[in-house]
Amino acid sequence: MTNHDAPAARTAAHTILTTGYTLSTGPGVAATVSYVRDGDRHVVVDPGMVASRDRILGPLAELGLLPDDITDVVLSHHHPDNTMNVGLFGRARVHDHKAIYENDQWTDRDAEGHELSPSLRLIRTPGHSAEDITLLAGTAEGVVAFVGDLWWRPNGPVEDPVAPDHTLLKDSRLRVLAAADVIVPGHGPAFPADESAPL
Repeated sequence: MTNHDAPAARTAAHTILTTGYTLSTGPGVAATVSYVRDGDRHVVVDPGMVASRDRILGPLAELGLLPDDITDVVLSHHHPDNTMNVGLFGRARVHDHKAIYENDQWTDRDAEGHELSPSLRLIRTPGHSAEDITLLAGTAEGVVAFVGDLWWRPNGPVEDPVAPDHTLLKDSRLRVLAAADVIVPGHGPAFPADESAPL
């Protein structure tokens, strides 16, 4: 797929560590937490609320990884259900919409177009919140978009009940659909980035 947002390289690989769930805004909520590898970059996306930290650390251990092996954490936005367990990865650089945080260093930068590697690119995708970002990962099978709560799960919701601007939400969804082959939502399993995606 040719798209100016898509990463130039296709060397990344990904694993969903735990598949999240939510039926509404609560009370039971768990984040979909993902691991992405590209070369020496070991990235965890949205280490949020889960029933037990073992739901994140156990699958990483099965991949031969300890928390200190994680080099980067990407936070799609700052809602607690997507960020609760970021502290598990104390040696990682943490990326959000406006900066990179590492130890006591806060480095301002716009997420738009920021590359973690040639296969890993951040883009701004506001809609669920003003600070939403998406990680686009170029893999051998295509571009995988880790979208946070741009979509909560494969069936939407079409009308996000917490979104401040539904027009902006739809525009960001269309941007992701143009760049990606697979979408990993904030609280559910991956689904195809095609006409079946809720808008």
